Amino acid sequence: MLDKTGFDQWAEEYDGSVERSDETGTYPFVGYKEILKRIFQKVMNTSNAKVLDLGFGTAVLTYELYKKDCKIYGQDFSKKMIELAHERMPDAHLYEGDLTKGLAEPLKLQNYDYIIATYSLHHLTDKEKITLLHSLLQRLNENGMILIGDVAFKTREELETCRKQTGNAWDDEEVYCVVEELKSDFPDLTYIPVSYCSGIIEISKSIK
Repeated sequence: MLDKTGFDQWAEEYDGSVERSDETGTYPFVGYKEILKRIFQKVMNTSNAKVLDLGFGTAVLTYELYKKDCKIYGQDFSKKMIELAHERMPDAHLYEGDLTKGLAEPLKLQNYDYIIATYSLHHLTDKEKITLLHSLLQRLNENGMILIGDVAFKTREELETCRKQTGNAWDDEEVYCVVEELKSDFPDLTYIPVSYCSGIIEISKSIK
């Protein structure tokens, strides 16, 4: 798994690496563009939405929302990623912080229409994910929604099948969402598969 320094060094090449994986239909980023498109369309259902993007990277998705007059907040643990994103979105509210430790303090003072996380939560353990997601539900406006686009699987069996098929390219240090297991904490969540190893998880404000 890349650490903070690794992501700083990778920042300039990140988008190209993702695009190559998506275009060749290979793990881990197959379905990436489709996931971003669907999340974008969901957010566009709310005019001038207030959006928190967790692990926004080079702001591929967030920038498109920014151009559509969404009010953008974000957190990333790579200083270089934040610098690149700030160049594209000078009016966004972007903070450095490790998601395993929760939200940066200024972000806890706001509520949001959408909280999005694309290809970022797999850096958290299952326990850390659940703790973070419960805290994020408290930061949603009425009718708000958490949207997670990432490598994900309906069942543990599907994950293990993909692991075997992927072979040495599989990243054992990343922890992917298994929908069946998340449902014990978020029973009404919705999962939309996009590729054989990725999809979108939706969790709404109404979920207890």
